[in-house]
Amino acid sequence: MNLIDIRQVVTQILGFLILVWILRQFAWGPLLGMLEARREKIAGQFKEADRLKAEAHELKGRYELELRGIEAEKRQRLQEAVAEGQKVAAEIKTEAQGEAQRRLERAQEEIAREAEKAKEILKQRMIAIAMRSAEKILRQKLDEATQRKLAAEFLDDVGTLR
Repeated sequence: MNLIDIRQVVTQILGFLILVWILRQFAWGPLLGMLEARREKIAGQFKEADRLKAEAHELKGRYELELRGIEAEKRQRLQEAVAEGQKVAAEIKTEAQGEAQRRLERAQEEIAREAEKAKEILKQRMIAIAMRSAEKILRQKLDEATQRKLAAEFLDDVGTLR
């Protein structure tokens, strides 16, 4: 009893080998090609992700550098504005001091003019008093008591001018 038929086993082995060869030619090759293409695509995507990450890192560095530059420029402009403000304030202060000095000088000049007017008025009054006194003296008889009386009146008149 031979349970195994050799021809059948050989036929099955031959059929199996033909099936493996067919699968290898038509199914296994394209399947491996698809897997290889998928692996290459994933590897390419990783490379692209790494490139984009490096590019993003580079852009981040440039933006940070630009931000620092902008910040420095902002501080510089702020300092320039403060300096300009101080300069304008100093100019305004100097101008105000100059104006105050000019007003003070004008007031002093006006006071001097008024003092001169007052002196002139006083001089004119003194002349008028002297003229009246002289007139009185010429009209009266000049004795010593009369002269003293006239001198006292003159001094009283001068005293009322103050």
